[in-house]
Amino acid sequence: MPTGIVSTGWPAVRDTCTKMGVTFDRWQDGLGRGILAKRKDGLYAAGIGGIIISICRQVGKTYTIGAIIFALCIIFPRLTVIWTAHHSRTSDETFESLQSFARRKKVKPYIRRIRRANGQQQIIFANGSRILFGARENGFGRGFAGVDVVVMDEFQILTNKALEDMIPATNAAPNPLIIGMGTPPRPVDPGEAFRTRRNEALEIKRRNAAGDPVECEMLYLEVGADPDADLDDWGQVEKANPSHPHRVPRQSILRVRKNLADDDSYRREGLGIWDDDRDTARAIPEARWAEGETFAAPDTAPAYGISFSADGMRMALGAAKTDGARMFLEQLDADEGAIDDGMVKLADWFAAKDENGVPRWRRSRGIFISGSAHAPTFKQLLRRRKVLEKWITVLNTPQVMAACQTLDNELKAKTILHPEEGQERLDASIAVATKMPRSKDGGWTWGALTPDGDETPTEAISFALWGARISKLTGRMPGSGRGGGIL
Repeated sequence: MPTGIVSTGWPAVRDTCTKMGVTFDRWQDGLGRGILAKRKDGLYAAGIGGIIISICRQVGKTYTIGAIIFALCIIFPRLTVIWTAHHSRTSDETFESLQSFARRKKVKPYIRRIRRANGQQQIIFANGSRILFGARENGFGRGFAGVDVVVMDEFQILTNKALEDMIPATNAAPNPLIIGMGTPPRPVDPGEAFRTRRNEALEIKRRNAAGDPVECEMLYLEVGADPDADLDDWGQVEKANPSHPHRVPRQSILRVRKNLADDDSYRREGLGIWDDDRDTARAIPEARWAEGETFAAPDTAPAYGISFSADGMRMALGAAKTDGARMFLEQLDADEGAIDDGMVKLADWFAAKDENGVPRWRRSRGIFISGSAHAPTFKQLLRRRKVLEKWITVLNTPQVMAACQTLDNELKAKTILHPEEGQERLDASIAVATKMPRSKDGGWTWGALTPDGDETPTEAISFALWGARISKLTGRMPGSGRGGGIL
C-alpha cells in the first residue's frame, strides 16, 4: 500500500456505482478503497507510482475497473481516460463489454454517445468525460496530452519503452491515475515493466518486514494460488480467484484450463502464479544459460569487470572477449581472503608483466569497476601501479543498469558464450539472479533471490561485457599479435 494515506475517494465512487446498479464483493470494495486512497494534499496516494494488479483470468477485473472508471467519469466532468491493451482483439473485447455496460438502463442517462469506428472507439459522457480505447500494437497511447486516467490492460505484454511513451500523457493532469493490470508474464513475453514493478513491491515489503520502512508511492495487488499449488485443488482456485464460486462457476474455470496450452500456462493465467516464485524459475533461465556453454574462447584482448557487493564484503572479477557478434564471458577467481588484501593482490595481478615486460592491464581493453564501498579505493590502487587513467572506468548508476540490461539482452539474443566447466561460483550466481528495481523509469540491477546468494559474479561479467562493447581500446601492443588469452 502507498504511505501517507489519510482518506479515500471510494465512498463517492461506490455510491455512484450503486446508482448505476453495480454492487461489489469485499475484495472489490477493498481494491477500490486502495486505488482511490489520498494523501493529506488531496492527491491520490498512488498517483506517482501507479496501481499495478496481478490477477488471473475470469475474476472480473474489467468489470471492477470499468465500474470505477465510469463512476469517476460521472463525478468529474470532462475527465479523459485512455484504456489500452496490447492486442486489438483484447481492446475490441473490452470496448464491446463496456459499451454494453453503458447501455444499461441505469447507466444510459449519463451517456451522450458511443463511437464505434475502428481507431476511434469512444464512450462519451453527457458531462464531457470520455473513455478512449485502442491497441498498443497499433501505436495507440502515444502522443496524448492532458489524460487524467490511463488503464493498461495486458500489462504482462508491456515494455519499459512503451510505458515511457504513455506516462507523459498524464503530465498535465492535476490528479492522475495510472492503472496496469494483467496475468503473470510468460517467459516469451516482454514483461520487464511488470516484473520490475513487482520486484520493487517485494523489496518494499521485505524492507518493511525487516524494520526498515520506506516511503511507497504505488499500490501493488497480487492475487494468486501458492507457487507449488496442486492444479486440481479447488481450494487453491478459490485462493486465486476471489469471484469463485459465487460469481465464476466451476465450468468457467475448467474451460480456461482446457483451452490453455499447458499446465504452466494455467498456473499463470488460471491461478495467477508467477514463474519467478517457482523453484524452477530464474531471471536467467537455466536452459538459456546452458545454450552458451563452450570449450573454446576467442584469442582476443579481454575487457575486465569488477564488482564489489553493497556491503563491501564480497568481490568478483569477470572477463569478456569477443569474436565480433558473440561474446565469451568468464568469471575469474578473485582472492578469497580479506577484502583489503584481496584488492591489493588483484591490483598486483593487473600490474604483473609478461615475458616481454608488458603489464596485464595494457593487454586488456579496459578495467570496469562498480561498488561504492570499494571501487574508488581500488582505482587508486591501480593508479599507484601506473595503470593509465583511460584504462580504468568506475561505472555510475546509469552505466551499471545499462551493463545489467546488456547481459540480459545478449542472453536473449544468444550472443553469449561461457566455459562449460570450472565456473561454479558464476553458475551459482546466475541461478539466483533476479532483477532489482533501481529507478522509477524501469532501470534495474542484478540482485540475489536468496539471502545467501551472491550477485557479484553476475555483475562482474555484465560490466566486462558492457566494457567490451563500448571500449575503444584494442589491448594490442605493436608486434604483439592479437592480445593474448584471458589468464
